[in-house]
Amino acid sequence: MKHWTTACPDWEIRIVQGRSLIPCDPLFEDEAEAALAVFKSLRVVDLPGQPTFGEVGEQWVFDFVAAIFGAYDAKTARRLIREFLLLISKKNGKSTISAGIMITALIRNWRHEAELLVLAPTLEVANNVFGPASAMVRYDDELSTLLHVQDHLRVIKHRVTGAELKVIAADAETVGGKKAAFVLVEELWMFGKRANAAAMLREAVGGLVSRPEGFVIYLTTHSDERPAGVFKDKLDYFRGVRDGTIEDNAALGVLYEWPPAMIEAEAYLDPDNFYITNPNIGRSVEVDWLIRELAKEQVGEGDGIQIFLAKHLNVEIGNRQRRDRWAGVEFWPSRADARITLDHMLDVCEVIVPGLDGGGLDDLFGLSLVGRHKETRDWLAWSRAWCHEGVLERRKKIAPLLRDFEKAGDLVIVDDELADISEIVGLIETIKDAGLLGPVAVDPAGLGEMIEALDEIGVTQEAGLLVGAPQGYAMMNAIKTAERKLANGTLRHAGQAMMDWCVSNIKIEPTATAIRATKQTAGDAKIDPAMALFNAVTVMIRNPQATGSGLEDYLDSLLGAA
Repeated sequence: MKHWTTACPDWEIRIVQGRSLIPCDPLFEDEAEAALAVFKSLRVVDLPGQPTFGEVGEQWVFDFVAAIFGAYDAKTARRLIREFLLLISKKNGKSTISAGIMITALIRNWRHEAELLVLAPTLEVANNVFGPASAMVRYDDELSTLLHVQDHLRVIKHRVTGAELKVIAADAETVGGKKAAFVLVEELWMFGKRANAAAMLREAVGGLVSRPEGFVIYLTTHSDERPAGVFKDKLDYFRGVRDGTIEDNAALGVLYEWPPAMIEAEAYLDPDNFYITNPNIGRSVEVDWLIRELAKEQVGEGDGIQIFLAKHLNVEIGNRQRRDRWAGVEFWPSRADARITLDHMLDVCEVIVPGLDGGGLDDLFGLSLVGRHKETRDWLAWSRAWCHEGVLERRKKIAPLLRDFEKAGDLVIVDDELADISEIVGLIETIKDAGLLGPVAVDPAGLGEMIEALDEIGVTQEAGLLVGAPQGYAMMNAIKTAERKLANGTLRHAGQAMMDWCVSNIKIEPTATAIRATKQTAGDAKIDPAMALFNAVTVMIRNPQATGSGLEDYLDSLLGAA
């Protein structure tokens, strides 16, 4: 029995020192050497002089190839490490490397009539792989005799075994019925934006069940938006394997990403550090080009800086990359407190103010609770949202992200019975029954049905328990107060991924005398739970008292302010 581990808990030290991120030697050296002999002989046709991989490749590439093919046990015809992920910045030769790996697999494969599959999210990406793969064959007389290129089908066929390497664009062709022994998935981050991607990938890799010699390789850069769907799932899993928190020695992740401390310090902006996620720097990646392009994006407008950081420096997009972001986003990650739940707030708060926003069938219906701690008087925030199932169909781009929030328990997806209102009212009633309810702050627009439902539990304007929160530029005080309290640590939140996303979607529009919060992108960039938070802050600013414990004083203060 062989013993090995694919965990690499010291990856942060390794990546800074420029060492290999693969923690174990090839399990079968003879298989690794045989595959490397093939791989290194393949020509990179689009480079001057058409050199071979062996002449221009970096050691990290050879280590990765050796790990893949060196995991095959020829005696049992089984591959012991079967699933791989390579996360790397753009322009590090990813598509060309993937072409070389699959041509090597086609040549090394022994199974007659085997199917090898490259699954790409778009036709353009498919051509980016098929182009260099077919060129490797055409510009090598020996390979041209062994392999037959069929351009119109994007197929390369082995003339002896009958095995076929197929490059498929997922937006134009189906993967149904495929029985591939070797699968390579290009640009996994793009599949993360597709609602049906999980089922598609499951179908694509289904053939490996009966082909133990096979492998599946996921290649990707970081997403230009927050990781979602299958991309997030795979990224989290391979990080867990790498860090040793998930034990799976049949999976190996090679992740060229930034150590958390370097992200926090924004060390990715220093050209001296560009090598961290660009192991091909000095070859296919030029430092001077990166410096110039980064400088352009830093003075430009729009989301160019976010896309540049994700693609060329492999920075995972979170909250802090946009120039027109809400200032509170800078402090949002550090104010997360996993202890904060509704039950915790009921235990430690002297008053809880619910804020509501949204509610249209194309929006999220956001509820944010802001409680005042009975001892420290710090503000604690917890949120939940609801959306109609039709949003998943109309907003397919964010459907995988919404499903992630649903799995986390932060989002409830409702059907035509629209149970959102009854659930929200139930939560507010729980707070009221505990004697902790402050006035409910709402965006007055479009809440007729909610107002009627709240009336049934005694939450009305007449009772002083329903307040219309100022909107637009009039909300500036709440926005500024929230960001100041985040900065000084007296506002903490539950650390929910949904709220991380919502606050990062806020776009601040300044004028000469005020600011207002809007969506970063119309339609897809939902901010309703964040706006619900600001609504609650408009009331909490006034130092409210809970029902049954000084409500009269609170009403008197409102009358005095008026």
